[in-house]
Amino acid sequence: MSSSPASHLHLAVALDGTGWHPASWREPVARPGDLLTAGYWADLVAEAERGLIDFVTIEDGLGLQSSHYGEPDGRTDQVRGRLDAVLIASRIAPLTSHIGLVPTVIATHTEPFHISKAIATLDYVSTGRAGLRVQISARPNEADHFGRRTFPPIDLAGLRSPAGQERLAEHFDEAADYVEVVRRLWDSWEDDAEIRDAATGRFIDRDKLHYIDFEGSRFSVKGPSITPRPPQGQPLVTALGHQTVPYRLIARQADVGYVTPQDGADARAILAEIRAEQAAAGRSGDTVHVFGDLVVLLDDDAATAEARKDRLDALDGGALTSDARIFAGTAARLADLLEEFAAEGLTGFRLRPAVLGHDLPRITRDLVPELQRRDRFRTAYEADTLRGLLGLARPANRYAATA
Repeated sequence: MSSSPASHLHLAVALDGTGWHPASWREPVARPGDLLTAGYWADLVAEAERGLIDFVTIEDGLGLQSSHYGEPDGRTDQVRGRLDAVLIASRIAPLTSHIGLVPTVIATHTEPFHISKAIATLDYVSTGRAGLRVQISARPNEADHFGRRTFPPIDLAGLRSPAGQERLAEHFDEAADYVEVVRRLWDSWEDDAEIRDAATGRFIDRDKLHYIDFEGSRFSVKGPSITPRPPQGQPLVTALGHQTVPYRLIARQADVGYVTPQDGADARAILAEIRAEQAAAGRSGDTVHVFGDLVVLLDDDAATAEARKDRLDALDGGALTSDARIFAGTAARLADLLEEFAAEGLTGFRLRPAVLGHDLPRITRDLVPELQRRDRFRTAYEADTLRGLLGLARPANRYAATA
């Protein structure tokens, strides 16, 4: 497995609707009429792959998009409705060759057995380029879709209270168990469990399929999977975190964590907290990439980018807000900012284009060449798998090692 020079940064692009600005769909380049077509998503990922991007993430959810944190907002002037992220990734996989595909999955209301085989299947369809972004849902309206659990109303202020933090910890502990089940199921077939010998009539070696026998507070899963071990062994697990509770999930279970620092000092403090949690989880020896998330508006000069943001803000009826830092300016200045963050220890970045039709090509055609000129980004894909692109070895099977 070849790997990038240590000086090289990793780049991911977050795909969501027509872009991360709520008024993005009203731009001439936005193609809102194509949102529910395979061709729309294929074009976006093809553009990202032309830019040698490590992977794309695809947003998803179990309720309509909302400008309110914990409930529907009733707005009809923003994009509402979406396709299933895992199915989009599976449709796009055969059309791509190198880029990783990382759909969002909601751990709170979906079964880990189903997701394990869906992502294992994506890994087969993409020949080793699959991952997942694990997310929780604490919204009562989303719980109501399933009828198995009821959640009290939620808002950001309530989440910051001790009771809110305890509730959040329960959700993220459940997500950690969820990922553990998924990971064990991926390992429940040894790599050589399939014999496929027509002459002897032996297709499978039953001794190389393993029960996972997971017992937790929320899940009881026996296994084995019905899907053989994925090509990567363990597809990529990623998660977004904004504070200690989700940082703990990143440290315990993720290969890549996305964080939202506002400046270099913030990045340094977040990284220190994640590394401490990693040590507490007994994973000090594991590579866990930490990517900084940024919303980006890129143009030839800063004034044009700011003016575009102001125009979009006016269309939406208010200034753009985000959990992540919002950058409006040139590709060269963004490259400066990424290098500043990288100096604090971040190994990559997940960029959220404000308007996909405008800002994604600016990332691939302006930012990437600028980073290449600085010898901070690859000039060709150097591995055939997503783990390989990120310098992560294919892990040994936990059950084969003890069999």
